[in-house]
Amino acid sequence: MRFALICTDKADHIDVRKANRDAHLEHIRASGVVEMAGPFLNDKGEMSGSLVILDVGSKLEAEAWATADPYAKAGLFAKVRIEEWKKVIG
Repeated sequence: MRFALICTDKADHIDVRKANRDAHLEHIRASGVVEMAGPFLNDKGEMSGSLVILDVGSKLEAEAWATADPYAKAGLFAKVRIEEWKKVIG
């Protein structure tokens, strides 16, 4: 099953994002369940959120992955949505 994590950063938290980026990328690499990922950008071209597509067995697994993400542990996100997602193209 695929799940989309749609995360919005708290305002003025770019330093938190930058400080935890290497650990976040390692979490992605080590988990082996991320099909694609990348940051959303604000009007200034700065990272302001994340989109992560996970291929896991259940929504509980997606939630556990999201909770273990170093960005989440650092308190970066104002909002996180986890939605089941169906790949159609690509």
